[in-house]
Order: sequence, then structure tokens, then C-alpha cells
Amino acid sequence: MQDYYLAPSILSADLAQIGSEVQNVLRAGADMIHFDVMDNHYVPNLTFGPSVCLALRDYGVTAPIDVHLMVTPVDRIIPDFASAGATYISFHPEASENIGHTLKLINDESCKAGLAFNPETSLDVLDHFLQQVDMILVMSVNPGFPNQTFIPTVLDKVWEARQRIDRSGLDIRLEVDGGIKKENIQKIRDAGADTFVAGSAIFGASNKGDPNYYDTAVNNLRSQLLATASS
Repeated sequence: MQDYYLAPSILSADLAQIGSEVQNVLRAGADMIHFDVMDNHYVPNLTFGPSVCLALRDYGVTAPIDVHLMVTPVDRIIPDFASAGATYISFHPEASENIGHTLKLINDESCKAGLAFNPETSLDVLDHFLQQVDMILVMSVNPGFPNQTFIPTVLDKVWEARQRIDRSGLDIRLEVDGGIKKENIQKIRDAGADTFVAGSAIFGASNKGDPNYYDTAVNNLRSQLLATASS
């Protein structure tokens, strides 16, 4: 059976209680924590720096931390996130002056390297760098803000990325980020994804007073992933 990962995005969490929010979703069965790092330059928003990553490690979070850099330039901040405890660091090819150098920098910092692709960005750069990549991140919304609607045409790009991975025979995770919920996660899985970033679907409901809230939110997604293929 495919090894599926759920990666709650702290962009949708209650930042006043970020430590407990993260621990709660991990206890409920999430696999890794996703950081959407925005710089108000590459995208029109400003979010988290390495200090938040380090704070979660100091809080006791041991699960993988998946850092998605929506910043430019990227090289300067990579060592800071690595030192703060990042596991995966992904960046957008167009935000790097030298893609191969940036991938090597991530690996040299003992992190796993990823390339992130906006909905309209071609995957052709993978022709040159697939051997250096541990993760391909396909954005299913235009980056910059939470609570956006999934773009269905991105399923074709997910399928294309899966074909590239399978042909290569390499151990590369295929992550999708944006608008994922229980109603569409099966279709994203069926297109070939194995790692699913969910923000509002896990953190954003109004019934957090329910003591079983986090279990229900995570299980709603997990059950869809483990169900038979959608038609």
C-alpha cells in the first residue's frame, strides 16, 4: 500500500497556541508539519521565519518539518531553517539564481531538497535536476494566501510529475498543496500524489471546542486516502 503523508499547514493554525495546535494534530495522526514561508516579495504576504521552526523543536516537536520557501532569493535563509530543525526544504526554481547550487546547499545542510511548482509553471526543469530532488511540490492554488479553492486542472500536472518519478525509479515524494479537503483528496491521490498539505481542512473548522476535533479532522482525510479509488 502507498505510504501517504498528511502535512497540516500551520498557516491555518491558531498562532497564539501554535505549540499545542501542532502537538494535537500530530497526536491525531498527522505525519509531518508544513511551513508556508512567505516574504512579501516573491508572494504578497509575510509569514514565518526560522525562529518559529526552532520554537516548535524547543517545544518538543520531533515530527518532520516540511518548509516551503516562497521567498527570493532563497540561498541566504536555507542554513537558518536547517539549523532551526527543518527536515524538507522546498523552493521555487524561478526564485533561485542557480537551481543546482541551491539544491546542493540544502543537501549540504543535511536536509531533503524539494522543488515547488506554481499551477502555471512547467515541470521541464526536472529534466535537469530530478536526480537531486527528494520532493516535488505541486501547488494547486496560486501561492500567497490560505483558504483558496483547489484548481482542478492541476491534476494533470500531478499525473505528469508522477510519471516522471516512476520512470526515474527514484525515491521522491510528490506533494500537493492548496485547497485539499475530504471531498477532493481521493482525486489528488489517484493522480499520483503521496503527500498532502491541508490547512483549513484540519485547523480551520469552527468546532475546536470538541475534544475529538483533531482526531476527526485528520481521520476524515486519512479515511478518504485509504478508501478504494474514486471513479
